[in-house]
Amino acid sequence: MKVLVTGGAGYIGSHTCKLLAEAGHIPIVFDNFSTGHRWLVRYGPFVEGDIADKTAIAAALADYAPDAVIHFAASAYVGESMRHPLGYFRNNVAGTLNLLEAMAEAGLSRLVFSSSCATYGIPPAVPITENMPQSPINPYGTSKLVGEQMMRAAADAGLLDCIALRYFNASGAEPGGDIGEFHQPETHIIPLILEAINQPGRSFTVLGDDYDTADGSCVRDYLHVIDLARAHIAALNALNGQARFRAFNLGTGTGHSVKDVIVAAQNVTGGSLTVTVGDRRPGDPPVLIAAPDKAREELGWIPLSSDLDTILRTAWGWMHAANHPHPRS
Repeated sequence: MKVLVTGGAGYIGSHTCKLLAEAGHIPIVFDNFSTGHRWLVRYGPFVEGDIADKTAIAAALADYAPDAVIHFAASAYVGESMRHPLGYFRNNVAGTLNLLEAMAEAGLSRLVFSSSCATYGIPPAVPITENMPQSPINPYGTSKLVGEQMMRAAADAGLLDCIALRYFNASGAEPGGDIGEFHQPETHIIPLILEAINQPGRSFTVLGDDYDTADGSCVRDYLHVIDLARAHIAALNALNGQARFRAFNLGTGTGHSVKDVIVAAQNVTGGSLTVTVGDRRPGDPPVLIAAPDKAREELGWIPLSSDLDTILRTAWGWMHAANHPHPRS
């Protein structure tokens, strides 16, 4: 199967491309490299293009005639979305609309969409099931929800066979040290904690310790990026061209607080770090934990590598791998 992967030069996209290639598929990366990296494009052909450019998307679809699309390309930082909401709607909503229109014009219906637990906002209960209200509290979550709504409408019109994957906290790295997480600047908790352990004198800031949780810090459901990539392939295999929209939560069903992750990281690495406490980050719910039952029952997907120690061990290994770009790129 030929699969156009928008945002395939990013963290989750590149891991998914690796697994697609290993499964015998041909991943075609479509990326503008605004946040992705050229050195992550190594598993198939690529097109340098932007989802803001519908003509470029249409050309890629015409040139490669893919059987399906996996759509990762998006701006994806909660805090940044609070400061620059219009940019998030331009990229995540308008860009996704361009993709959907180009797919419809090309007669291509199969789509796996990278959605987010941020569409739920502050849930009425945890773990979060797919039928809970979607009431996002930040522009990032709102932009992902609008994307889902467009896809649902397209499916109702007979144009789209779509699976939206609402995943929780992607983390970890490819165990062999081939690829892994690298953002500039880095905002994700696990690499920030590990960087603080790796660099003596550097501290890690807990963003708020007064949440309504057991230790006052935010609680999240951490999912290994390889398990996440496996879920995208399971979703791809579940598409059959029948017009419909389905959504699945991806997580482990277990939550870990920020302070839990700090302790576990020190245990895994044998290192230590200085911890400070800062203000809450605007737009952060206190607790997000998935109910992954539907994905298990309908996609046959279960997380295999998402215990916290494995996540931390692979992320630490990637940080010290020969392939890691470090600050040079």
